[in-house]
Amino acid sequence: MGNVLLGGVQAQPVSDPDDRYGVREERLLTGATVITAVRTVASVVLAAVAAHQQSLTLLVVALVVYWVGDMLDGFYARVRDCETRIGAVLDIMCDRLNAAAFYVGLAWLQPDLSPAIFVYLAEFMVVDCFLSIAFLAWPVRSPNYFFVVDRPTWLWNWSKPAKAVNSALFAVLLLVTGWMWVGLVIASALLVLKCVSLHRLVRIGLPVPGTPA
Repeated sequence: MGNVLLGGVQAQPVSDPDDRYGVREERLLTGATVITAVRTVASVVLAAVAAHQQSLTLLVVALVVYWVGDMLDGFYARVRDCETRIGAVLDIMCDRLNAAAFYVGLAWLQPDLSPAIFVYLAEFMVVDCFLSIAFLAWPVRSPNYFFVVDRPTWLWNWSKPAKAVNSALFAVLLLVTGWMWVGLVIASALLVLKCVSLHRLVRIGLPVPGTPA
């Protein structure tokens, strides 16, 4: 796949001659989606109990369950070759539920952190969510393979360093330091980055599946 000019932005795709990242048979029930469901329910229940018991320790356990489960379902899907677009969407939506449960619980337990938390939630649950499900407009299996469509957008959002910054850095910083203003700066910077990514995506142009020629 060569570089093409779409909507005023030159997309920078990666060649995929063997169709390693393309759409395959879709099914709802796979080992990966089962792991996604289990880690989602477990993390949300732990977060709810943590809020009820006013336990920051239990809330951190809920976060760890979310993160470990999120890594495990993706790893399982790749190793067992059962990656599906359905599974990717479920994973994206469940990530938002787990993140919301943790961060709302953290705001409940430490309300002084609320400004930073709610800017982050706006970034992660709205702008980043839209970016993440936009992969459905192209024949790729998940955002992890968006480099097939546009490498810069993938680098900024779904490469391993980008994922670590977007999810782990903010939470760890708030938990370890309790510095609301630093957290607010990081959350605002992430929001700006996501808006820049969204602007690029819009300029590339979202293809509409099934549109008659």
